[in-house]
Amino acid sequence: MYNVYLIGTAGSGKSTLVSALKDWMENLGLECAVVNLDPGADSVPYDADVDIREWVHLNEVMDEYSLGPNGAQIVCADLMALNIDKLVEALEPYRGQFTIIDTPGQMELFTFRQSSNVIVDALGRDRSILAFLSDPGLSRTPNGFVSNMMLCALTQFRFSLPVMNLLSKADTLGEGELESMLLWSQDPYALYGALLDDDIDTQTVMGLELFKAMENVGVYRELIPVSAMEMSGLEDLYNQLQQCFLGGDDADTVDAD
Repeated sequence: MYNVYLIGTAGSGKSTLVSALKDWMENLGLECAVVNLDPGADSVPYDADVDIREWVHLNEVMDEYSLGPNGAQIVCADLMALNIDKLVEALEPYRGQFTIIDTPGQMELFTFRQSSNVIVDALGRDRSILAFLSDPGLSRTPNGFVSNMMLCALTQFRFSLPVMNLLSKADTLGEGELESMLLWSQDPYALYGALLDDDIDTQTVMGLELFKAMENVGVYRELIPVSAMEMSGLEDLYNQLQQCFLGGDDADTVDAD
């Protein structure tokens, strides 16, 4: 099975996109398993095949260790790694093409904890890809766009895995806004020009320097706009998965075990 980790800032739409992608794949005739790795989720908009909350639950950790929500989230992140054998065992009955993995709402709890690399290794690093969800609200301005690109680059740096940058909730954007963001992701010079068009203040200068750094190290990448509400962009997302894992072949014709 190929693992697709959905990662993004709180409110970027990870869980909703997990649900939409699962439905889209199953309508295509693909078998997939869904894993919830958010121990603090009150509810999720999908039926998880494997749910970390069976072994690690935020409220129980808060009570057991007398911690507030933030401290308990950190403890939960480490406890997930300690319970990884149970999670792997629970996944064994599923033999589909893809495992869609919903990560914690606060991305730092997954991206910046070493325990997450333990999870990735246990599930199969060589069969994994990161799907980073860029928040459209933050990406509306050139500086905000650079911030999202930097978060995506840091995520790839932390895991050393292939990554695709998804512009989530694309349906919430006006046509002109969406066109600008796609142009910025396709043409570095367009983004550079947009940054220069802003007032030259400390934030803009920093945005320019971050942009140059990303371009120099080769982590500047094109956005894929997706919308869970409109079920749009999912075919483009799937095509990226095919290119990464299968060299363009169809997943239903290739053994993914």
